[in-house]
Amino acid sequence: MLDFTIQNVLIAADDDYATVDVQIVDGALAKLAGGIAAIAPNLQAIGTVIDGKNKLLLPGFFNAHTHSSEMWQRGIMSVFPLELWLAELYDFTPLDPEQVYLSALGTAVETLLSGGTSVVDHLVLIPGLELETIAIATRAYREVGIRAFIAPLIQDESLSAGIPSGESAQKHEPYFRSTAATLEIIEEAVRQFHRPDEGINILVAPTGIQLCTDALFQGCSELSDRYNLCRHSHLLETRAQEKRAQEKYGCTAVEHLKRIGYLSDHTTLAHCVWLNDADIAILAETQSTVVHNPLSNLRLGSGIAPILKYRQAGVNVTFGCDGASSNDSQDLLEAIKMGSILHNVTDSDYQHWITPRQAVEMASLGGAKGLNIADKLGSLTVGKQADLVLYDLTNLSLLPRTDPIGLLVLGRPTNVVDSAWVNGKQIVADGKVTTINVDELRQELFNRSQWETKRKSQTVAQIEAHYRTVMGL
Repeated sequence: MLDFTIQNVLIAADDDYATVDVQIVDGALAKLAGGIAAIAPNLQAIGTVIDGKNKLLLPGFFNAHTHSSEMWQRGIMSVFPLELWLAELYDFTPLDPEQVYLSALGTAVETLLSGGTSVVDHLVLIPGLELETIAIATRAYREVGIRAFIAPLIQDESLSAGIPSGESAQKHEPYFRSTAATLEIIEEAVRQFHRPDEGINILVAPTGIQLCTDALFQGCSELSDRYNLCRHSHLLETRAQEKRAQEKYGCTAVEHLKRIGYLSDHTTLAHCVWLNDADIAILAETQSTVVHNPLSNLRLGSGIAPILKYRQAGVNVTFGCDGASSNDSQDLLEAIKMGSILHNVTDSDYQHWITPRQAVEMASLGGAKGLNIADKLGSLTVGKQADLVLYDLTNLSLLPRTDPIGLLVLGRPTNVVDSAWVNGKQIVADGKVTTINVDELRQELFNRSQWETKRKSQTVAQIEAHYRTVMGL
């Protein structure tokens, strides 16, 4: 990395904008790892000079929940609710390590080109090749240069256990891997791959209460405490999961997770659609973070998360794209727009609605808070690391000139990312990712796939009748 200065660039300042210079210095020389050294008008240039005229500089956003390997199923998944959708997904999930590599590359590129400099990948593991799967995703994210939070997706109960039993006694196949063996894999992954200073982080990430025992959650909490790891999980994405929690625990899932000690200020929880007011108070009390995935929640009919209630209760909220076959995109700006304006229909008091500036702060600082790094990332602040994105305000989709952040959040911006840096290293320049050959990636994704229409899932055929009965359909 080299020192550089972005000159005459627009930044957000209070309720207005300011034109400033921003100096970034090499951490090796300044003991500030790729850090922001100064923000002010008319600074003396240091290092390479970058022209920021007619451009907007923002902190990088967090794609705070996704599943990279779902890219192979996008556009073809049936119109199903989550439980049936998952059954179909599992039947067709790629088991090829090369597919894992390519889809991680694709997820990183799409995130970067829509304003994200960090990705939380709730990574689906290939059975029997778990550590290899993590190694492959790690390699992909290192090659692109995006900041990666790899959260290996783990469970210790079989898929059918996630559906409410209802009046019938259900028998479930035991999960193929023991709880202890699963926790050993995660601990080994931490030893091999957890390198926060190099931009690669491992999280503990049980998939959710519906497919995990208390032993798995508590084992993850112990690993989290021992190695100072963040925690991640799905939480109450669907009404079926709400019903399953009551069957399993006799209380809400949030009450139970608090009781077993999984909730904390370094816990991020994806979805959180079906929570009551007491649950929301617990999230606020434990300082847990909600990751809002509005597009997948709509795509799967899961519901609308009560995001305005969370914000009013003081719960930290950020955004995720979710996997690219429950959203079918990794366009972070699209998720931020939908996650902002969707809630104008859930609360008639417009003073509670999310403004574009609030949305940008949720996507940047909100993501950093959830991952316990708000002291290092998430805002344009002297002393913080330089995870930055420069937007081209002369792009047709950001014209005519009005409020730059309003145009970015409320519009339909396309190809507007001019440059991006992670820890002071430039990985997007002139609108193109510079670290890998994206044309080759496109060709590989094309060559390894085929046009498809309908497929039949055997697992869906086995469980659909029971699902419809317990859900009153």
